[in-house]
Amino acid sequence: MRYERRGEGRERRGFDRGFPPKPVEIGKEYDVEIQETSRRGEGITRIKGLVTFVPNTKPGDHVRIKITRISRRFAEAEVVGEAEAGVEAEEEEEEETEAEEETMEEEEE
Repeated sequence: MRYERRGEGRERRGFDRGFPPKPVEIGKEYDVEIQETSRRGEGITRIKGLVTFVPNTKPGDHVRIKITRISRRFAEAEVVGEAEAGVEAEEEEEEETEAEEETMEEEEE
């Protein structure tokens, strides 16, 4: 008599939603703006859609954070300093420059 091991030869049952790879890494630093407050009083920000909890912050704070823990659905971080104002300003300038270039290309046609 031959016994099959559990799960062999059968499809997996249950909820197999699978989670996509996370957009953050432990130990990496990010400049973010805190958007809201959690029930526990921690600040909440989103990094490429991933909810990130940051203690000792409040909505509107611009801070530099370091990722300390990554879970299936969220991440936790700690504040390491103030966000660099230049980074956000540079990103906005790049977007404006790209928009201007597109407008100029359309006018030429």
